[in-house]
Amino acid sequence: MTASLLPSVVDDYRALARTRLPRQLFEFIDGGSFAEETVASNRSDFARLRLRQRVLRPVGEIDLSTTVLGERWALPVGLGPVGLAGLMRRRGELQALRAAQDAGTQFCLSTVALCPLEEVAAASQRPFWFQLYIMKDRGFARELIARAKAAGCKALVLTVDLAVAGLRHRDVQTGMTGGLGWGGRARVAADYARRWDWLWDVGVKGRPHLFGNLVSAVPNARRLSDFYQFTSANWDPCVSWADIEWIRAEWGGPLVIKGILDPEDAVQAVKAGAQALVVSNHGGRQLDGVGSTISCLPGIVQAVGGDAEVLLDGGVRNGIDVLRAVALGARACLVGRPWIWALAARGQDGVAGLLATYKRELQVSLALAGLTRIADVDRNALASVGTP
Repeated sequence: MTASLLPSVVDDYRALARTRLPRQLFEFIDGGSFAEETVASNRSDFARLRLRQRVLRPVGEIDLSTTVLGERWALPVGLGPVGLAGLMRRRGELQALRAAQDAGTQFCLSTVALCPLEEVAAASQRPFWFQLYIMKDRGFARELIARAKAAGCKALVLTVDLAVAGLRHRDVQTGMTGGLGWGGRARVAADYARRWDWLWDVGVKGRPHLFGNLVSAVPNARRLSDFYQFTSANWDPCVSWADIEWIRAEWGGPLVIKGILDPEDAVQAVKAGAQALVVSNHGGRQLDGVGSTISCLPGIVQAVGGDAEVLLDGGVRNGIDVLRAVALGARACLVGRPWIWALAARGQDGVAGLLATYKRELQVSLALAGLTRIADVDRNALASVGTP
């Protein structure tokens, strides 16, 4: 492929992913819940924030580095946890990990990855993060935490916005959740069968097709609907703030709570012992109609003060979005769909290219804003502030 045809922006990777993936998998990545209003607002609300252009300021040397939980990131963009990445590319979690570490930033492994903690740890050059869902079986949760510790994970990211699974209508339509009749199942199978590149890369070379961290809990899962039904039945809807103390005691390391949208919850999370929070609405995949993450960010930053680091995910599609989020108080951003699209499109090279694009966009945006260090970015970088 010539350089002129290489994907350059997130939408390019999304388009390539759509052509390569079976429809069921693409819609699983791409879709949100209900009418997908929050998916849309995650994007549109970023565009309402205007930056200040400053001129005649020396900007020859640009420094994008930041620190998150005491760790240096080369740029304020990390790869957030995304489930089933290993179905998008052969051993996809490993490819994404390598791209993130080569770029000098962080990767977070999902509980519902195909590659287990131990396989990822063996491929890792330095500690990565692990994202945890709490299931009804506390013994299994304890086992996962112990495995994350043994793998040397840097931080535990506790996702708290999945008391029940959101209603994702695209997954129902494609049969991801099961329930299709014979004709529907035949159409799905035919769609998978015609994706020759995907079949060879993932179907043949990407084995084993197991839910890596959940093998002991779902050893007999053979279809995506088996996995979907298991997780829907086993996420614990009764998890409360009282459980955080138990998790902290089991883990003993840096704790990140992901899924915070309300300032009162943010304060409670800090009281519960979180060192960092992720302002997140699960990419619009849970409660539709809630605020975009960028609109919720300022209130949460104000509520926690300096008592915890604040990160953001949801709708971050370019370096300008990252700059806007940092200006409103985010230490860094995590991206989800963008890196999965890039992974599906071009594997490790795609994720590396995506991170390089974010880096270049940030360098240019920072310079045109008259700034040289991401660490110096604050609300003064915005022409308008407040609720987007």
